[in-house]
Amino acid sequence: MSTLPLAGIRVLDLSTVLAAPVTATFLGDFGAEVVKVEDPGRGDFTRGTTPGARSPYWAQEARNKKSVTLDLRTEAGQRVARRLVPHFDVVITNYRPPTLKAWGLDPDTLQELAPDTVLVYVTGYGLTGPYSDRGSFDRIASAFAGLTYVTGDADRPPVRSGYSTIDYMAAYLGAFSVVTALYHRDTVGGGGQVIDLALYEAGFRASEDALAAYATTGKVRERLGNRNPQIVPASDFTACDGRRVSIHAGTDALFGRLAAVMSRPELAEDPAYATRAARAEHADALYALIADWVAGYSADEVTKFLSDTGIPASPLMSIADIAADAHYRERGTLVTVDDPDFGPLPMVAPLPRMSKTPGSIRSTGPSLGEHNTDVYTGVLGLGPDELASLRADGVI
Repeated sequence: MSTLPLAGIRVLDLSTVLAAPVTATFLGDFGAEVVKVEDPGRGDFTRGTTPGARSPYWAQEARNKKSVTLDLRTEAGQRVARRLVPHFDVVITNYRPPTLKAWGLDPDTLQELAPDTVLVYVTGYGLTGPYSDRGSFDRIASAFAGLTYVTGDADRPPVRSGYSTIDYMAAYLGAFSVVTALYHRDTVGGGGQVIDLALYEAGFRASEDALAAYATTGKVRERLGNRNPQIVPASDFTACDGRRVSIHAGTDALFGRLAAVMSRPELAEDPAYATRAARAEHADALYALIADWVAGYSADEVTKFLSDTGIPASPLMSIADIAADAHYRERGTLVTVDDPDFGPLPMVAPLPRMSKTPGSIRSTGPSLGEHNTDVYTGVLGLGPDELASLRADGVI
């Protein structure tokens, strides 16, 4: 295997649940040495409900990491954390600003200790602003970013995404910012810097032109369900086997192909459907025609008919569908790795794919405190007596 692109970069993961530690996971996938700090005896939240256990979630999201235990709620633990910081290229944390200040992990303190270190703060509302002291999770960030408000059917209350979408969006944004900051440090001698990423900002960045449209027209983006009023047809339909199929034929060319596949080529010439504006005006009638056609076939049949003619379409995939899907497997979007507790374990592959320096899974999530001696002796140079004292005091 070629040298991974982030080999030689050392990352200290002082975070928990979920965007910040996944930021570190993404960096680890591409070669960074990641040291994960966990609570003694309990470990990280993603380990599961049993203290110190290893869940499948942990096996995936703590892959390529080393685990050390350290009680950051104690002054002794905080001192050890500050001693670790200068030995790392990147430090990632997500505690609220008041906690960071109380623990001596705030930007001013750490920049003085380690001016060449990239300090990543993934907090609910950022390090500044009137809400900076508030806590947040993906659900709260989605609400504050406006994503929940626009998600769901128009005649029903809003719903959040079924996954922690904003956490993972923020993790990718965090990883991008780290690589950018390291490039600045290492190519132009810019030194370290503070990355201040509010969790909600990742979601807000996905709000398309909603703000600009509101500013210029006063129009508030509302829930539209599966339809887009400006792009027709583009929606989901129920096949004869009860599965749903998503279809997008919103351009004139694609709609012409759809009409042909439906054996209704005259629809593409009908003044009610021939143009984008006309289709939007007569959407209900057109959707009824498409729904009747889809209902005559299985979801897989509909998808093949449309895909074979270049019309984007897909069944709505459950995780069971994905696990069995040939494309996911053959492309390598999911991979199976050997785990000491779970055996062959499928998980999401390192993404994105890179031709010369692809990411790799070198280990799954570690046992709690597995690397205490390795890190505290090898990095900090602590001797056996000091390690024993820290263990006896419950600091590690």
